[in-house]
Amino acid sequence: MTVPTILRLKIDRFRGLKTVDWRPSAGLNLILGGGDVGKTTILDAVALLLSPVNPANLPDTDFYGRAINEGFSIEAVLSLPATIGIHSQLKPAWPWDWNGAEAIAPSLEGDAPADSKPVYRVRVRGTEDLELYYEILQPDGSADHFPVALRRQFGLVRLGGDDRNDRDLRLVQGSALDRLLSDKGLRSRMASTLADHAIKDELAVDAKASLVDLDKAFGVRSLPTGLDLQITGGQGASIASMVGLTAQRGTMTLPLASWGAGTRRLAALAIAEQNQGETPITVVDEVERGLEPYRQRVLMEKLQEMPTQAFVTTHSPATISAAAKATLWYVDHAGQIGEIKGKVTEQHRARDPELFLSRIAIVAEGATECGAVQALIGRALGGALAPHGVHVCDGGGHEFTLGLLQALAKSRLRFGGFVDEEGKHADSWKALEVGLGSLLFRWEKGCIEEEIVAAIADDKLEELVIDPTGEKTGTRFWTLAMRLGIDAKDMASIRAAAGDGLKALILEAALGKVPDGKESEKKAYRSQSQSWFKTVAGGQELIDKMFGLGLWPTFKPRLLPFCNAVRGAVGLEGLSDLGA
Repeated sequence: MTVPTILRLKIDRFRGLKTVDWRPSAGLNLILGGGDVGKTTILDAVALLLSPVNPANLPDTDFYGRAINEGFSIEAVLSLPATIGIHSQLKPAWPWDWNGAEAIAPSLEGDAPADSKPVYRVRVRGTEDLELYYEILQPDGSADHFPVALRRQFGLVRLGGDDRNDRDLRLVQGSALDRLLSDKGLRSRMASTLADHAIKDELAVDAKASLVDLDKAFGVRSLPTGLDLQITGGQGASIASMVGLTAQRGTMTLPLASWGAGTRRLAALAIAEQNQGETPITVVDEVERGLEPYRQRVLMEKLQEMPTQAFVTTHSPATISAAAKATLWYVDHAGQIGEIKGKVTEQHRARDPELFLSRIAIVAEGATECGAVQALIGRALGGALAPHGVHVCDGGGHEFTLGLLQALAKSRLRFGGFVDEEGKHADSWKALEVGLGSLLFRWEKGCIEEEIVAAIADDKLEELVIDPTGEKTGTRFWTLAMRLGIDAKDMASIRAAAGDGLKALILEAALGKVPDGKESEKKAYRSQSQSWFKTVAGGQELIDKMFGLGLWPTFKPRLLPFCNAVRGAVGLEGLSDLGA
């Protein structure tokens, strides 16, 4: 069965999105990302382009940067079934050829590529006069009107805010309920008989049957039943807009619009399914709103079973886990959208879904780096990371971190990275640096422990060893004494025994290095690193000591650009310094 499908969506200067050029999948598109990155705007763009009504007003906030004089444009390349009737209007629209990436004008010789298919280009423009122009773009360069009657044939289902769900439960012109009952004479009949007769009695025979079928469908889905039509008050000036679905709740008859948000959402989707011959494009903003996790899974299963295209945003791990058949997309802080795919991203999606639910995610090489980033960026932001939508993810080691960042880069997405220099994959890291810029930080020589220990003055080494919590200080002295083969565990004795090699000794213990000839005890030696800095808390301690021991001026030229890149990603200006 052929269904309406958006093959390409181009958004220019609409709300907070300067430009988006996207080729969504034909089925369920699950859109992830942090707050204020443009997820809802993408859904609203689809809804505005295919709106079954002519919007009454156009606010200046719909224009990028409120630059009204520059206008905005939302354009789609559509694959359409013959039932839509776009080619059979009084002034028919002519198809373009789709080459898999874009719509191209048909050849005059008629020698289109064997795998091409006919498509149509439609657009809505916002003008400096605060007016909307709906257009069908023709292959000859002309543009014809894209009428509301044709847009209603798409049967758009939009589950957004509560008011939108309420609209589809009423007889508002163009709503899902209005399209289902399809009784054009009801309004005039209702005006003269409303005071004396029940509204349901005024329905045509086919409309009554549709209402009965809808009641049965609600029952199958464990939704409220006993549906009727009554004046429920509300939207618009027309009589019909005051009529909405009601349902039985015990002995009471209540407007369906007064039920919970989750029930209203599922009810609106059920109405859309009942529309005979409709294959609607569906947009659902924050699918988890008003739905318990089990109902989220039910709704996601339903959307994945439908043969139609759907666009869904979510911040819910339960929804993500239920979307096994969906194509996952991530909108980054720059408003770019890219597909999340591949084995390495699948692993992180299951292990740390917040990686794809944040405004800016920073992939750190390991636990130490995670702690270091949290402490460093916390200073740069002046407090906690979460309120700014910053999330730090453990990449699981050097190789895995490289693979994850490469997979994300292939999708044109901008994440942050904080890694060691291990002397491997130089070309790969260089390519990532070109793409990510200052959002990717790499130490120049080895790892964070090597860099910071090397920069500490000899007379400050004891302060490095001391654990600020007091819990690990004794263990750290013990690891140094053990490596020296001495019984005394005080700093003076250790310094005397180590001589000029004290820094190297501390670094070996902190990294869990196994001394030559001690391979049989490697487990014991390697575990010593956990008493030093190979934990999240250890990474935070290293950053605190970098500032506390006066090392920040040494590292400022390298670390401050990274901090400011993260600040820029969340909409904050750069800093000249982080202070002590």
